[in-house]
Amino acid sequence: MATVLVPLAQGMEELEAVTVVDLLRRAGIEVVTAGLEAGPVKGSRGTVLLPDTTLDTALKREYDMIVLPGGLPGATHLEQDPRIIALVKKMAGDNRFTAAICAAPKVLARAGVLEGKHVTSYPGVLDPTQWPRIQLENRAIVTDGKVITSRGPGTAMDFALELIGSLVGKEKRDQVEAGLQREK
Repeated sequence: MATVLVPLAQGMEELEAVTVVDLLRRAGIEVVTAGLEAGPVKGSRGTVLLPDTTLDTALKREYDMIVLPGGLPGATHLEQDPRIIALVKKMAGDNRFTAAICAAPKVLARAGVLEGKHVTSYPGVLDPTQWPRIQLENRAIVTDGKVITSRGPGTAMDFALELIGSLVGKEKRDQVEAGLQREK
C-alpha cells in the first residue's frame, strides 16, 4: 500500500489539507497526518484538526510521498522546521514524491528540490529574482518528474486527484473522481 505523510502546521490552509487527506484515503492510500508538535492544529480559517501523530513519531518510518499544505503562516512554519527541510531533501534524493500546494512550494524551494523544475504556487510566493533556476508557470497544477505543485485552495481537489494518479495510477484516480460526482 502506498504511504503519504501530510505534515500539519499551525495556520495551515485547512481546505487543502483535508481535501488531500480525504481523497487519498478514498483511493486506499495510507495517509498519516503529523503535527509539528503534539496536540490539535488550528488552521488559517480557525478549523481545528487533530493529527494522527506527531512529526517526531511519523519520522520513524518511510513514505512514498510527502504533501505539504499551504496557507499562512502554516507554510512558513513548515519552511522554518529543519525536520521538514531534511525530510524533503531525503525524499527527493531517494527519488520519492514531494508535493506542495499554495504557499508550500516555498518549502520545496528552500530544500533545493525545485532547482531546474517547472512549478506553480500561489501568486507571489515564489519570487523569480530569489529563485532564478525555478521555471514558474501560471497553471493550476504542474508535475515535473516526482515534484507536484499546485496553485491554491481552489485547485485542491484537482491536486489531490493528480497525486492519486501519480502514486497509484490513472484507473484509481478516475474511480475516485467518478465517486465525487463532479462536472467535468
